[in-house]
Amino acid sequence: MQRETSFRASAQPAARPGPWAVVRTSLPGNPLAPAAARRFVRAALADWTELGVPAATRITDRLADDSVLLVSELVTNAVVHAGTAVDVLCRFDEGAPGESIDALVIEVSDHHPARAVRSEPPALQPGTPEYGRGLQLVATLSESWGITYRSGTKTVWARLPVEGLPAVQDIETYAGEQALQRGLRAAEILAPLPGRATHDTEWINRGALTFLAEASDLLAGQFDENLVAVLAGQLLVPRLADWCAVWLDDEAEGPGRTPDGRAPGTRLARVWHTSEHRIEELRRLLEKEPPRLTEAVGSGAVAVLWPGDALGGGQSGGAALAYRLVAGGRQLGTLVIGRAGLVRFPDEATGLVEDFSRRVSLAISAARRYQRQATISQVLQRGLLPSAVAEIPGMDSGIVYEPREQGGPGGDFYDVFQAGQGRWCFALGDVQGKGPEAAVVIGLARPWLRLLAREGYQVAEVLDRLNQLLLDDATEAADAAAAVLAVAGGQDEPVDGPTSRFLSLLYGELVPVEGGVRCTVACAGHPLPLLLGSDGQVRAVAAPQMLLGVVDDETYTSTTFELRTGDTLLCVTDGVTERRSGLHLFDDGDGLAKALAGCAGLDAELVAERIRRLVHEFSQRPPDDDLALLVLRAK
Repeated sequence: MQRETSFRASAQPAARPGPWAVVRTSLPGNPLAPAAARRFVRAALADWTELGVPAATRITDRLADDSVLLVSELVTNAVVHAGTAVDVLCRFDEGAPGESIDALVIEVSDHHPARAVRSEPPALQPGTPEYGRGLQLVATLSESWGITYRSGTKTVWARLPVEGLPAVQDIETYAGEQALQRGLRAAEILAPLPGRATHDTEWINRGALTFLAEASDLLAGQFDENLVAVLAGQLLVPRLADWCAVWLDDEAEGPGRTPDGRAPGTRLARVWHTSEHRIEELRRLLEKEPPRLTEAVGSGAVAVLWPGDALGGGQSGGAALAYRLVAGGRQLGTLVIGRAGLVRFPDEATGLVEDFSRRVSLAISAARRYQRQATISQVLQRGLLPSAVAEIPGMDSGIVYEPREQGGPGGDFYDVFQAGQGRWCFALGDVQGKGPEAAVVIGLARPWLRLLAREGYQVAEVLDRLNQLLLDDATEAADAAAAVLAVAGGQDEPVDGPTSRFLSLLYGELVPVEGGVRCTVACAGHPLPLLLGSDGQVRAVAAPQMLLGVVDDETYTSTTFELRTGDTLLCVTDGVTERRSGLHLFDDGDGLAKALAGCAGLDAELVAERIRRLVHEFSQRPPDDDLALLVLRAK
């Protein structure tokens, strides 16, 4: 029998059978769960509003903000303290008989009931993206809340009354961009109208948390610093300011700043204004007179001069603040905001923009790291692949190369080159691992292949020597690494075990002869090459052998055959044969051979493109491995 007990901060009326609207979802217990929960609640409110659920017609902005903030807190608490998957339920409950007050109920369940729910936020630790703020926030926002324990689960629930809140405006459609555009109602907070000198502190605190959470979600996914600057302007204007400008420091320039406080190479990346026709005029003035911040200025707000001339004769003045964008001790740029008609920004708004500027700084820093890594990867990729494919007399070729990480070095490689008078060689390989580790092996294997081929070694001999070279290099690299570790750790004995560098390789030699091309191939742990004859028949033309870099003193063999006019040779990596759709692979039931048989009569490039398309269409999901294929066709 399942036992159920409850701890209640205040009494919770029993939910009536068949609530008007119920939605639920399950989320993984990781730092992305709070953001997913916020999107889930917004989508639920939007759907109920669109469907005309009775209570949904009385949803206000404040209730929407409170529900998003509440579910974010509860899910964060569950992730941080329980560490399990999280179940989220959102529903409308009808009021008791004779009452017209309905409630929005949010339930968050985890699967670690032994872990207590913390009422205080934990001490901040570096590296954790989001922390709970304590159940005091839940108690403040909700009409009632409590904790229900069941076998294997713990549920924290909270009720938010639908009626009794001041109606500000009907809820908007809570889909990503529109929710951000709604944002923080800073126009009401900051506009210098009579009666607003003392603004609603309780409301701005609620709105600020939602605004910062949404801004963090949006900025964290950007890998272009210019786009981060654009988003910063659109998030701040018109919510917190009439205009915004972002300067970015060029990290390629040397250290030091100019007398006016700018870094060498500083550029005005973004200017945004509530009135678009004033943007260019404001940009010209700001480029002429940028803010002057001293080296001692941190990330806090600094009052700067108001560029009144750029805002037209109707706006004689206002307040402007500058924030230095700093991350990891590096100065990345400057953020400036301004609002007309203010003598000074309210302290609450100043602190909120300071918190926002830190998020902008982190996003810019992350974007720059990503771009540096992408540039390095692109340079590596260009160096690991041939700059041109050799033209072979009497043959045409087609190549497809798609690394899983676009722009990054993949584990697959190819090459087609002339090895001597009347001899051409081709190779298609796949290295164990990805990224820099794979790039090291490719950087060794491809030059060795060319060198051995041009020295006149036969196909099988090339594989024999390449196998030994990989084993020797791996042993030397492991010995060097072990020696370093031994010295660093004070060890007398080096650590055991060489670092293996496995390589699957299809390597062949082509020699034009009368009536066609003589082809000699050897396959080391690689998908076998397929030959499509002019009669439409498909057959494998090599024997499987051991991977390179695994067994010392391995002896490899080769196979020789002739390519006649119209014959097509297809070579692929396992990213093609092992392309997965559910439990099925692309090459199940000779799938690759059947696909090649359907390419009869096509030239090499069309064959390559058709196989590529079929591989992509095999599954709705993008490929999870590098794709490489080489097609050679006798004319």
